[in-house]
Amino acid sequence: MNQTEKKIVAMAAAFALVFGVTPVVNAMHIMEGYLPPKFCVIWGVICLPFLAAGYLSIKKTLAENRKSITILAMAGAFIFVLSSLKIPSVTGSCSHMTGTGLGAILFGPVAVSILGIIVLIFQAIMLAHGGLTSLGANTFSMAIAGPLVSYGIYKLCQKMNVSKHVGIFLAAAIGDLFTYCVTSIQLALAYPSANGGVAASAAKFLAVFAPTQLPLAIIEGILSVVIIMGLETYAKSELAGIGFLKRGEN
Repeated sequence: MNQTEKKIVAMAAAFALVFGVTPVVNAMHIMEGYLPPKFCVIWGVICLPFLAAGYLSIKKTLAENRKSITILAMAGAFIFVLSSLKIPSVTGSCSHMTGTGLGAILFGPVAVSILGIIVLIFQAIMLAHGGLTSLGANTFSMAIAGPLVSYGIYKLCQKMNVSKHVGIFLAAAIGDLFTYCVTSIQLALAYPSANGGVAASAAKFLAVFAPTQLPLAIIEGILSVVIIMGLETYAKSELAGIGFLKRGEN
């Protein structure tokens, strides 16, 4: 590795060491066994085309620029660290940052599906966060739906000539919030309210998530901007290599 790559790895390791160690965690993604079997299967099947597209996207990116693996790994580590910092809620899920907006901005939304499912599998097996039966639902909400919205917001901000860093903030924050909108709908579909059905149940789940998720989304937006600013300072050539920066752009 060259000096720039060593700096990036060191920064990621320091960030994980300081913020990623959580000795006691009382909450998780949609937990193991919480969803009925048919919903586990349905959400898993829905994820398959996105995962296939994500694999092909990452394969193409690495074939075109092998050095991009460093930033790709950093994006995966960012997802792991942020999604491991959980604030308990009283439902079958939790509130936490996702970290997927950054990867979607840098590599596109489908690539993040692969990063996200790797993180979710590791958390389910090693940390008892989430579960294998709920893997499809968690992957769709955190690693597919959220990144798609983040990428769309970022591109929309570009077309509207919004400041790049403002666009990154909005993309990461809104993508985070959308993840929890999808999670609320997933839970509501599985457990509709006796009075009001799916809509009423989704509103209840959203009401539980909102008090903690709104500030967390803002924090994730700020952190994503800070990471991008750091990469723009120390890894311009790598960002240019993946097409995020034009050659010679500051």
